[in-house]
Amino acid sequence: MTYATWEIWALIAGMAVGTFLIRFSFLGLIGGRELPPWVQRHLRYTPVAVLPALVAPLVAWPEATGGQPDLARILAALVTAASGYITRSLLAAIACGLGTLYFALYLLG
Repeated sequence: MTYATWEIWALIAGMAVGTFLIRFSFLGLIGGRELPPWVQRHLRYTPVAVLPALVAPLVAWPEATGGQPDLARILAALVTAASGYITRSLLAAIACGLGTLYFALYLLG
């Protein structure tokens, strides 16, 4: 299916307005107020939910291997999760996962 140029730009503009309104509804309207404790408790888990959701497809169906699972990426994900759990440090987990990925890619070819 092909789209006209104006249709593509209309879609981009609509998505931009929608994204702005979603963010403004939370940040602009509530920005100066104290959030209830139950909202703060739930917001604490947002990064923990978003980061794995972004990374999981890259581990399960990596583009570099044509969508086939790869031992190097699975090992890197496991080491990242373990080091994050042990150290409780995001930077340490990223560094360990990155090092494991490159080392495993070097060893496995």
